[in-house]
Amino acid sequence: MADYHDDLRLAHVLADAADAATMDRFKALDLKVETKPDMTPVSEADKAAEELIRYQLQRARPRDAILGEEYGIEGTGPRRWVVDPIDGTKNYVRGVPVWATLISLMEAREGGYQPVVGVVSAPALGRRWWAAKGAGAYTGRSLSSATRLHVSNVANLSDASFAYSSLSGWEEQGRLDGFLDLTRAVWRTRGYGDFWPYMMVAEGSLDICAEPELSLWDMAATAIVVQEAGGTFTGLDGVHGPHSGNAAASNGLLHEALLEYLNRD
Repeated sequence: MADYHDDLRLAHVLADAADAATMDRFKALDLKVETKPDMTPVSEADKAAEELIRYQLQRARPRDAILGEEYGIEGTGPRRWVVDPIDGTKNYVRGVPVWATLISLMEAREGGYQPVVGVVSAPALGRRWWAAKGAGAYTGRSLSSATRLHVSNVANLSDASFAYSSLSGWEEQGRLDGFLDLTRAVWRTRGYGDFWPYMMVAEGSLDICAEPELSLWDMAATAIVVQEAGGTFTGLDGVHGPHSGNAAASNGLLHEALLEYLNRD
């Protein structure tokens, strides 16, 4: 099995740099925010963090490709870094501390690129999570000060805690009835959203979560953390990995039931 320790260490260095840049502008009264063509916001901090990560990757891994939310794809080859400089920009620009930098390394494999390293860093929460293929998932302050993550053992939906981001996306896709049926079937629901529910599934504090519309950079890092914690990460179509344009994550025991509800006509 390949050893991704050096790549994971680099991802932590990149996250450290991004954390410093994003925290420096968090809650700044003169923060500049623009609206992108897809009507989502982007701040100067999003752009600065991605530029910083790209610069360091070009120096440390010049042969690797880079795909980022703000500046697209650069380079080709079997290894590709995927970056979301601020996942949760709407929170960031409103002063809500639930946002994170997502950094993943993906490698070309049968069936397409798959994540092999992932770091999710949420500096305003004082939290970081990470994983490497075959090496497990962890949370902590650093590689040397970490706790291994394990998903929950909850086996019945009636005992499960379910997180989601919003109602509108499910309604737009014609999945609202199944979604509402699921909320009635579980023990507890909470509208967390963005990266956080996936990390809580990996920690075992949530059992299932799902979102109806996402991009690769939203999922690459979170997918491997969930998987290496013993969970299951698929699209709503049941295809494993972060390529379906949406996501369902679970402790594995509840995954079939989760997808059944969300795919009801």
